[in-house]
Amino acid sequence: MSILTLSVLVLLSCSGVQVDKTDAAGSGTWDSPYSVSQAIVSQSGSVHSVEGYVVGQPTSESSVVTESFPNDYALALADTPSETNVNEMIYVQIPSSFRSNYGLSSNPSLMGQKLKVTGSLTDYFSHPGVKSTSAFEEAAGDTDPEDPADPADPPAYEEYYSGAEGKTGSALKTALHDIIDEHTTLSYSEVWTALRNTDEDPANSNNVILLYSGRSQSKTTNGGGVDDWNREHVWAKSHGDFGTSQGPGTDLHHLRPTDVTVNSTRGNLDFDNGGTEHSEAAGNYYDGDSWEPRDEVKGDVARMIFYMAVRYEGDSGEVDLELNENVNNGSAPYHGKMSVLLEWNEEDPVDSREIRRNNIIYGDYQGNRNPFIDHPEWAEMIW
Repeated sequence: MSILTLSVLVLLSCSGVQVDKTDAAGSGTWDSPYSVSQAIVSQSGSVHSVEGYVVGQPTSESSVVTESFPNDYALALADTPSETNVNEMIYVQIPSSFRSNYGLSSNPSLMGQKLKVTGSLTDYFSHPGVKSTSAFEEAAGDTDPEDPADPADPPAYEEYYSGAEGKTGSALKTALHDIIDEHTTLSYSEVWTALRNTDEDPANSNNVILLYSGRSQSKTTNGGGVDDWNREHVWAKSHGDFGTSQGPGTDLHHLRPTDVTVNSTRGNLDFDNGGTEHSEAAGNYYDGDSWEPRDEVKGDVARMIFYMAVRYEGDSGEVDLELNENVNNGSAPYHGKMSVLLEWNEEDPVDSREIRRNNIIYGDYQGNRNPFIDHPEWAEMIW
Protein backbone atom coordinates (compact mmCIF):
# COMPACT_ATOMS: atom_id res chain seq x y z
CA MET A 1 0.00 0.00 0.00
CA SER A 2 1.34 3.46 -0.88
CA ILE A 3 1.85 6.17 1.72
CA LEU A 4 -0.78 8.28 -0.09
CA THR A 5 -3.38 5.51 0.08
CA LEU A 6 -2.63 4.89 3.74
CA SER A 7 -3.02 8.61 4.45
CA VAL A 8 -6.42 8.66 2.76
CA LEU A 9 -7.57 5.68 4.80
CA VAL A 10 -6.40 7.29 8.03
CA LEU A 11 -8.21 10.53 7.22
CA LEU A 12 -11.41 8.69 6.36
CA SER A 13 -11.20 6.66 9.55
CA CYS A 14 -10.64 9.76 11.68
CA SER A 15 -13.63 11.46 10.08
CA GLY A 16 -15.93 8.59 11.08
CA VAL A 17 -16.43 7.17 7.58
CA GLN A 18 -16.55 3.38 7.47
CA VAL A 19 -13.84 2.07 5.14
CA ASP A 20 -14.23 -1.19 3.26
CA LYS A 21 -11.70 -3.69 4.68
CA THR A 22 -10.71 -4.85 1.21
CA ASP A 23 -9.55 -1.32 0.43
CA ALA A 24 -6.97 -1.47 3.21
CA ALA A 25 -5.61 -4.66 1.72
CA GLY A 26 -5.16 -2.97 -1.62
CA SER A 27 -7.61 -5.15 -3.53
CA GLY A 28 -10.92 -3.28 -3.14
CA THR A 29 -12.15 0.20 -3.93
CA TRP A 30 -9.50 1.49 -6.30
CA ASP A 31 -8.69 -1.77 -8.14
CA SER A 32 -12.10 -3.42 -8.43
CA PRO A 33 -14.98 -0.95 -8.72
CA TYR A 34 -18.47 -2.23 -8.04
CA SER A 35 -21.10 -2.40 -10.73
CA VAL A 36 -24.25 -0.45 -9.99
CA SER A 37 -26.13 -3.61 -9.05
CA GLN A 38 -23.38 -4.56 -6.61
CA ALA A 39 -23.40 -1.09 -5.08
CA ILE A 40 -27.19 -1.15 -4.62
CA VAL A 41 -26.96 -4.24 -2.39
CA SER A 42 -23.86 -2.96 -0.57
CA GLN A 43 -25.27 0.11 1.20
CA SER A 44 -23.12 -0.34 4.31
CA GLY A 45 -21.61 3.11 4.50
CA SER A 46 -18.22 1.83 3.36
CA VAL A 47 -16.13 3.78 0.85
CA HIS A 48 -15.93 2.16 -2.56
CA SER A 49 -15.77 2.99 -6.27
CA VAL A 50 -18.75 2.37 -8.54
CA GLU A 51 -18.84 2.29 -12.34
CA GLY A 52 -22.00 2.90 -14.33
CA TYR A 53 -23.60 4.82 -17.15
CA VAL A 54 -25.14 8.25 -16.58
CA VAL A 55 -28.89 7.85 -17.12
CA GLY A 56 -30.31 11.07 -15.67
CA GLN A 57 -30.73 13.28 -12.64
CA PRO A 58 -32.75 12.10 -9.62
CA THR A 59 -35.47 14.53 -8.52
CA SER A 60 -37.15 12.29 -5.95
CA GLU A 61 -36.90 8.79 -4.51
CA SER A 62 -38.79 7.42 -7.51
CA SER A 63 -38.16 9.96 -10.29
CA VAL A 64 -35.16 10.55 -12.59
CA VAL A 65 -35.29 13.21 -15.32
CA THR A 66 -33.44 12.78 -18.60
CA GLU A 67 -33.60 16.35 -19.92
CA SER A 68 -34.13 19.93 -18.72
CA PHE A 69 -31.91 19.17 -15.75
CA PRO A 70 -32.73 21.55 -12.85
CA ASN A 71 -29.22 21.80 -11.35
CA ASP A 72 -25.82 20.12 -10.95
CA TYR A 73 -26.40 18.50 -7.55
CA ALA A 74 -26.87 14.81 -8.41
CA LEU A 75 -26.85 12.17 -11.13
CA ALA A 76 -28.08 8.61 -11.53
CA LEU A 77 -25.94 5.69 -12.72
CA ALA A 78 -27.04 2.32 -14.11
CA ASP A 79 -25.33 -0.76 -15.50
CA THR A 80 -26.70 -0.05 -18.99
CA PRO A 81 -27.09 3.34 -20.72
CA SER A 82 -30.71 2.58 -21.69
CA GLU A 83 -31.92 1.74 -18.16
CA THR A 84 -35.27 3.39 -17.22
CA ASN A 85 -36.15 1.50 -14.02
CA VAL A 86 -35.11 3.68 -11.05
CA ASN A 87 -34.80 0.54 -8.91
CA GLU A 88 -31.82 -0.45 -11.08
CA MET A 89 -30.11 2.93 -10.60
CA ILE A 90 -27.88 4.39 -7.91
CA TYR A 91 -28.08 8.07 -6.96
CA VAL A 92 -24.77 9.95 -6.76
CA GLN A 93 -24.38 13.12 -4.71
CA ILE A 94 -22.16 15.69 -6.48
CA PRO A 95 -20.17 17.90 -4.11
CA SER A 96 -19.74 21.55 -5.09
CA SER A 97 -16.14 21.04 -6.27
CA PHE A 98 -17.25 18.56 -8.97
CA ARG A 99 -20.49 20.19 -10.15
CA SER A 100 -19.05 22.27 -12.98
CA ASN A 101 -17.55 19.17 -14.64
CA TYR A 102 -20.04 16.44 -13.72
CA GLY A 103 -23.39 18.13 -13.10
CA LEU A 104 -25.92 17.43 -15.84
CA SER A 105 -27.31 20.96 -15.99
CA SER A 106 -23.84 22.17 -17.03
CA ASN A 107 -22.85 19.01 -18.92
CA PRO A 108 -25.93 17.34 -20.48
CA SER A 109 -23.70 15.47 -22.96
CA LEU A 110 -22.60 13.23 -20.06
CA MET A 111 -25.85 11.32 -20.59
CA GLY A 112 -24.90 7.81 -21.66
CA GLN A 113 -21.24 8.22 -20.65
CA LYS A 114 -19.65 5.73 -18.28
CA LEU A 115 -18.34 7.18 -15.01
CA LYS A 116 -16.37 5.84 -12.09
CA VAL A 117 -17.24 7.52 -8.79
CA THR A 118 -15.83 6.97 -5.31
CA GLY A 119 -17.72 7.68 -2.12
CA SER A 120 -19.70 6.32 0.80
CA LEU A 121 -22.23 3.65 -0.18
CA THR A 122 -25.27 4.95 1.66
CA ASP A 123 -28.81 6.08 0.89
CA TYR A 124 -29.13 9.39 -0.91
CA PHE A 125 -32.59 10.89 -0.99
CA SER A 126 -34.06 7.66 0.53
CA HIS A 127 -32.64 5.65 -2.39
CA PRO A 128 -29.48 3.51 -2.75
CA GLY A 129 -26.70 6.00 -3.31
CA VAL A 130 -23.13 7.22 -3.21
CA LYS A 131 -22.60 10.17 -0.85
CA SER A 132 -19.61 12.22 0.36
CA THR A 133 -18.19 11.59 -3.11
CA SER A 134 -14.43 12.13 -3.26
CA ALA A 135 -13.59 11.29 -6.89
CA PHE A 136 -15.16 11.30 -10.35
CA GLU A 137 -13.60 10.07 -13.58
CA GLU A 138 -14.85 8.99 -16.97
CA ALA A 139 -14.21 5.41 -18.00
CA ALA A 140 -11.42 4.71 -20.49
CA GLY A 141 -12.31 5.65 -24.05
CA ASP A 142 -14.81 8.33 -23.10
CA THR A 143 -14.45 12.09 -23.24
CA ASP A 144 -11.63 13.74 -21.27
CA PRO A 145 -13.20 14.82 -17.94
CA GLU A 146 -11.16 18.04 -18.07
CA ASP A 147 -12.83 18.97 -21.34
CA PRO A 148 -16.58 18.72 -20.70
CA ALA A 149 -19.14 19.59 -23.32
CA ASP A 150 -20.28 23.17 -23.67
CA PRO A 151 -22.92 24.04 -21.07
CA ALA A 152 -26.51 24.05 -22.16
CA ASP A 153 -27.93 27.39 -23.21
CA PRO A 154 -28.93 29.30 -20.08
CA PRO A 155 -32.64 29.57 -19.38
CA ALA A 156 -34.37 32.68 -20.69
CA TYR A 157 -34.85 34.05 -17.19
CA GLU A 158 -31.09 34.39 -16.61
CA GLU A 159 -31.36 38.01 -17.72
CA TYR A 160 -33.76 38.46 -14.81
CA TYR A 161 -30.81 37.92 -12.45
CA SER A 162 -28.26 40.07 -14.27
CA GLY A 163 -28.03 42.41 -11.26
CA ALA A 164 -26.79 39.54 -9.09
CA GLU A 165 -23.99 38.44 -11.40
CA GLY A 166 -20.60 38.10 -9.72
CA LYS A 167 -21.87 38.82 -6.21
CA THR A 168 -21.64 36.75 -3.02
CA GLY A 169 -22.59 37.08 0.63
CA SER A 170 -24.58 40.12 1.74
CA ALA A 171 -24.07 41.82 -1.64
CA LEU A 172 -25.77 38.89 -3.38
CA LYS A 173 -28.59 38.90 -0.83
CA THR A 174 -29.18 42.62 -1.40
CA ALA A 175 -29.07 42.25 -5.19
CA LEU A 176 -31.60 39.42 -5.14
CA HIS A 177 -33.86 41.39 -2.81
CA ASP A 178 -33.85 44.30 -5.23
CA ILE A 179 -34.76 41.94 -8.11
CA ILE A 180 -37.69 40.16 -6.41
CA ASP A 181 -38.98 43.11 -4.34
CA GLU A 182 -42.28 44.92 -4.97
CA HIS A 183 -44.16 42.00 -6.45
CA THR A 184 -47.87 42.05 -7.25
CA THR A 185 -49.72 41.05 -4.09
CA LEU A 186 -52.89 38.96 -3.73
CA SER A 187 -55.65 39.11 -1.17
CA TYR A 188 -55.84 36.16 1.20
CA SER A 189 -59.06 34.95 -0.45
CA GLU A 190 -57.39 35.04 -3.88
CA VAL A 191 -54.77 32.62 -2.57
CA TRP A 192 -57.32 29.76 -2.65
CA THR A 193 -57.70 30.06 -6.42
CA ALA A 194 -53.98 30.49 -7.01
CA LEU A 195 -53.07 27.36 -5.03
CA ARG A 196 -55.46 25.29 -7.13
CA ASN A 197 -53.25 26.24 -10.06
CA THR A 198 -49.75 26.24 -8.57
CA ASP A 199 -50.16 22.94 -6.72
CA GLU A 200 -52.31 21.03 -9.20
CA ASP A 201 -51.76 17.28 -9.31
CA PRO A 202 -50.13 16.59 -12.72
CA ALA A 203 -51.90 13.21 -12.79
CA ASN A 204 -55.36 14.64 -11.98
CA SER A 205 -56.22 18.22 -12.89
CA ASN A 206 -59.17 18.16 -10.45
CA ASN A 207 -56.84 17.74 -7.46
CA VAL A 208 -54.03 19.48 -5.61
CA ILE A 209 -51.05 17.79 -3.94
CA LEU A 210 -50.80 18.51 -0.21
CA LEU A 211 -47.32 19.58 0.85
CA TYR A 212 -46.59 17.49 3.94
CA SER A 213 -48.74 14.40 3.42
CA GLY A 214 -48.25 14.21 -0.36
CA ARG A 215 -51.94 13.32 -0.66
CA SER A 216 -53.81 14.15 -3.86
CA GLN A 217 -57.11 15.79 -2.93
CA SER A 218 -59.99 17.52 -4.68
CA LYS A 219 -59.42 21.22 -5.31
CA THR A 220 -62.89 21.94 -3.95
CA THR A 221 -62.33 20.40 -0.51
CA ASN A 222 -60.62 23.46 0.93
CA GLY A 223 -61.80 24.82 4.25
CA GLY A 224 -61.42 24.30 7.97
CA GLY A 225 -62.98 20.89 8.52
CA VAL A 226 -61.22 17.63 9.33
CA ASP A 227 -59.52 16.27 6.17
CA ASP A 228 -60.07 19.56 4.31
CA TRP A 229 -57.01 21.35 2.98
CA ASN A 230 -56.06 24.86 3.94
CA ARG A 231 -53.35 27.47 3.36
CA GLU A 232 -50.08 26.67 5.12
CA HIS A 233 -47.62 29.49 5.73
CA VAL A 234 -44.30 27.65 5.44
CA TRP A 235 -42.63 30.67 7.04
CA ALA A 236 -44.92 30.60 10.07
CA LYS A 237 -46.91 33.83 10.03
CA SER A 238 -46.39 34.35 13.76
CA HIS A 239 -42.62 34.57 13.15
CA GLY A 240 -42.73 38.31 12.59
CA ASP A 241 -46.45 38.54 13.38
CA PHE A 242 -47.42 39.45 9.79
CA GLY A 243 -50.65 37.45 9.81
CA THR A 244 -52.55 37.17 6.53
CA SER A 245 -52.12 40.73 5.34
CA GLN A 246 -51.16 41.36 1.71
CA GLY A 247 -47.41 40.92 1.37
CA PRO A 248 -45.71 38.18 3.39
CA GLY A 249 -49.08 36.86 4.57
CA THR A 250 -50.25 36.17 1.01
CA ASP A 251 -46.97 35.48 -0.78
CA LEU A 252 -47.49 32.38 -2.93
CA HIS A 253 -43.82 31.49 -2.85
CA HIS A 254 -44.31 30.13 0.69
CA LEU A 255 -48.03 29.30 0.79
CA ARG A 256 -48.93 25.67 0.13
CA PRO A 257 -52.03 23.47 0.49
CA THR A 258 -51.86 21.16 3.52
CA ASP A 259 -54.20 18.91 5.46
CA VAL A 260 -55.99 20.94 8.14
CA THR A 261 -54.96 18.79 11.10
CA VAL A 262 -51.39 18.34 9.83
CA ASN A 263 -51.15 22.11 9.43
CA SER A 264 -52.44 22.54 12.97
CA THR A 265 -49.79 20.16 14.34
CA ARG A 266 -47.01 21.95 12.50
CA GLY A 267 -48.34 25.27 13.83
CA ASN A 268 -45.47 27.74 14.09
CA LEU A 269 -42.72 25.19 14.73
CA ASP A 270 -39.26 25.92 13.38
CA PHE A 271 -37.59 23.35 11.12
CA ASP A 272 -35.15 20.74 12.39
CA ASN A 273 -34.57 16.99 12.27
CA GLY A 274 -36.18 14.50 14.64
CA GLY A 275 -39.26 13.86 16.72
CA THR A 276 -42.30 11.62 16.50
CA GLU A 277 -43.73 10.61 13.13
CA HIS A 278 -47.07 12.25 12.36
CA SER A 279 -49.92 9.76 12.19
CA GLU A 280 -51.57 11.43 9.16
CA ALA A 281 -48.42 12.43 7.29
CA ALA A 282 -45.90 9.59 7.06
CA GLY A 283 -42.29 10.74 6.88
CA ASN A 284 -42.96 13.98 8.79
CA TYR A 285 -41.64 14.24 12.36
CA TYR A 286 -42.22 16.76 15.11
CA ASP A 287 -41.54 17.51 18.77
CA GLY A 288 -42.13 20.46 21.08
CA ASP A 289 -40.03 22.92 19.12
CA SER A 290 -39.48 21.69 15.55
CA TRP A 291 -40.96 20.08 12.45
CA GLU A 292 -39.21 17.80 9.96
CA PRO A 293 -41.02 17.45 6.60
CA ARG A 294 -40.89 14.30 4.48
CA ASP A 295 -37.73 13.80 2.41
CA GLU A 296 -39.44 14.59 -0.88
CA VAL A 297 -40.12 18.21 0.10
CA LYS A 298 -37.25 19.04 2.48
CA GLY A 299 -35.52 21.08 -0.21
CA ASP A 300 -38.79 22.74 -1.22
CA VAL A 301 -39.28 23.92 2.36
CA ALA A 302 -35.70 25.20 2.63
CA ARG A 303 -35.90 27.16 -0.62
CA MET A 304 -39.21 28.76 0.43
CA ILE A 305 -37.65 29.89 3.71
CA PHE A 306 -34.59 31.27 1.88
CA TYR A 307 -36.89 33.22 -0.44
CA MET A 308 -38.75 34.83 2.47
CA ALA A 309 -35.50 35.86 4.19
CA VAL A 310 -34.37 37.65 1.01
CA ARG A 311 -37.70 39.08 -0.14
CA TYR A 312 -38.62 40.74 3.18
CA GLU A 313 -35.84 43.06 4.35
CA GLY A 314 -37.90 45.72 6.14
CA ASP A 315 -37.18 48.46 3.62
CA SER A 316 -40.75 49.06 2.45
CA GLY A 317 -42.56 49.12 5.77
CA GLU A 318 -42.63 45.30 5.76
CA VAL A 319 -41.18 43.08 8.45
CA ASP A 320 -37.48 42.14 8.17
CA LEU A 321 -37.31 38.33 8.13
CA GLU A 322 -34.03 36.53 8.81
CA LEU A 323 -32.68 33.01 9.28
CA ASN A 324 -31.02 31.88 12.50
CA GLU A 325 -29.74 28.74 14.21
CA ASN A 326 -32.55 28.58 16.76
CA VAL A 327 -35.81 26.75 17.29
CA ASN A 328 -38.57 28.19 19.51
CA ASN A 329 -38.32 31.54 17.71
CA GLY A 330 -41.91 32.35 18.66
CA SER A 331 -43.11 35.74 17.42
CA ALA A 332 -39.61 37.04 16.61
CA PRO A 333 -39.08 37.65 12.85
CA TYR A 334 -36.66 34.72 12.61
CA HIS A 335 -36.84 31.16 11.35
CA GLY A 336 -34.54 28.24 11.97
CA LYS A 337 -32.71 26.08 11.84
CA MET A 338 -30.43 27.56 9.22
CA SER A 339 -27.77 24.82 9.09
CA VAL A 340 -30.43 22.12 8.72
CA LEU A 341 -32.23 24.05 5.97
CA LEU A 342 -28.95 24.38 4.06
CA GLU A 343 -28.48 20.60 4.33
CA TRP A 344 -32.01 19.98 3.07
CA ASN A 345 -31.43 22.32 0.13
CA GLU A 346 -28.55 20.13 -1.00
CA GLU A 347 -30.02 16.72 -0.14
CA ASP A 348 -33.34 17.33 -1.94
CA PRO A 349 -32.58 18.88 -5.35
CA VAL A 350 -35.00 21.12 -7.22
CA ASP A 351 -37.58 19.07 -9.12
CA SER A 352 -39.89 19.73 -12.05
CA ARG A 353 -42.88 20.52 -9.81
CA GLU A 354 -40.96 23.32 -8.08
CA ILE A 355 -39.87 24.73 -11.43
CA ARG A 356 -43.45 24.62 -12.75
CA ARG A 357 -44.72 26.33 -9.60
CA ASN A 358 -42.08 29.05 -9.80
CA ASN A 359 -42.97 29.74 -13.44
CA ILE A 360 -46.69 29.98 -12.69
CA ILE A 361 -46.23 32.39 -9.78
CA TYR A 362 -43.91 34.52 -11.90
CA GLY A 363 -46.02 34.52 -15.05
CA ASP A 364 -49.59 34.46 -13.72
CA TYR A 365 -49.66 36.06 -10.29
CA GLN A 366 -46.80 37.90 -8.63
CA GLY A 367 -44.28 38.75 -11.35
CA ASN A 368 -41.32 37.62 -9.22
CA ARG A 369 -39.38 34.39 -8.90
CA ASN A 370 -37.87 32.33 -6.10
CA PRO A 371 -34.13 32.68 -6.88
CA PHE A 372 -33.26 29.56 -4.90
CA ILE A 373 -35.29 27.35 -7.23
CA ASP A 374 -33.48 28.81 -10.23
CA HIS A 375 -30.10 28.85 -8.45
CA PRO A 376 -30.09 26.65 -5.32
CA GLU A 377 -26.32 27.15 -4.99
CA TRP A 378 -26.92 30.80 -4.01
CA ALA A 379 -28.06 29.72 -0.54
CA GLU A 380 -24.54 28.55 0.33
CA MET A 381 -23.10 31.73 -1.15
CA ILE A 382 -25.25 33.90 1.13
CA TRP A 383 -25.46 31.89 4.37
